[in-house]
Amino acid sequence: MNFTPTKIAGVWLVDMERHQDERGWFARTWCKEEFHKHGLNPNLSQCSSSFNRRRGTLRGMHWQAAPHEEAKLVRCVRGAMFDVALDVRPDSATFKQWVSAELTPENGRALYIPEGCAHGFQTLMKNTEVLYQISRAWHSESARAARWNDPAFGITWPLADIATLGMRDQSHDQWP
Repeated sequence: MNFTPTKIAGVWLVDMERHQDERGWFARTWCKEEFHKHGLNPNLSQCSSSFNRRRGTLRGMHWQAAPHEEAKLVRCVRGAMFDVALDVRPDSATFKQWVSAELTPENGRALYIPEGCAHGFQTLMKNTEVLYQISRAWHSESARAARWNDPAFGITWPLADIATLGMRDQSHDQWP
């Protein structure tokens, strides 16, 4: 696995090292020792998936507050997505800044989002499926969200036409 840091402390791009032969390829997508070696949270509490029927579906920006912060490793297993990590840590040098990556099954890339960062994505193809590996179980009282189009963040989504936006994501007027 190859780990590349981004401009936001703790947010990493994680690329598979594919070993190919006549059958296809094999790659590790998770290794507790490698994550620990890079200073990333190696705990894995749950795995979740989301399936998104329409191109332009937007989900985000979500995180969990203390004491139930969570780290996520996000990978696209079908379709394509524009994945975003947003720094919502008030004491961080990159507070309110964001980074993005295009995730596809073909590029084998994942985005690691640490505790204290929000996560969201927009699908670039119909029938996009996302796999999440998460360090903590979901805790409803700690769930937080910021508006996906809040001018305080200036996230530049690739598709101007939002095809689908969930009711919860439509109702976030401000963030804490």
